[in-house]
Amino acid sequence: MASTQVTPTRMELTRLKKKRITAVRGHKLLKDKRDELMRQYLDLVRENMDLRKRVEAGILSANRNFVIAKAGMSEPELHTALLAPKQEVQLKPGKKNVMSVDIPTFDYKMRTADENDIYSYGFAFTSSDLDDAVKSLADILPDMIRLAECEKACQMMASEIEKTRRRVNALEHVIIPETEKNIKYITMKLDENERSTQIRLMKVKDMMLKEAHGYDM
Repeated sequence: MASTQVTPTRMELTRLKKKRITAVRGHKLLKDKRDELMRQYLDLVRENMDLRKRVEAGILSANRNFVIAKAGMSEPELHTALLAPKQEVQLKPGKKNVMSVDIPTFDYKMRTADENDIYSYGFAFTSSDLDDAVKSLADILPDMIRLAECEKACQMMASEIEKTRRRVNALEHVIIPETEKNIKYITMKLDENERSTQIRLMKVKDMMLKEAHGYDM
């Protein structure tokens, strides 16, 4: 049944028809947005899984090499070797708009362009296992930064997908059906009023003819 707040007038009927057109168009656009968000979200999830596997493997390798290096070096020697890092990473945050979602991005730059310029110690008093550990961490740095981007992007896109889904459901199951019921209600009322008006006009005509000619029609 239509809402009792609806005024059965032609102006209200025109307004509701425009509202229905807008709601149907908005419903289609939001569904398209939801589907595209879901597609990109699934791509990000797959990339996130691959990155996490690579990062975890790199950290595991680095930890293993650190343990072996620590076994072959004294504690003071290891601390001295790693006390002053030679390389430096500069992160520049940014954002990228994906389907109205501002996803964070990170551009990074090393202090020097030489990718091998990562050892802050001489090789004479350190083991090759320590070199391998430092190299493992340096190698997974780009993946770690990209993993941070992906994980945050997945969180934000999942939240946007949920909001878009609720809007689609509200339009599909509440707003559009309610608007259509109100349109039907007003249309029926207007038709009923028009029939009543026609009947009254016919009765008035009969009364006028009877009065003028003195007979029934």
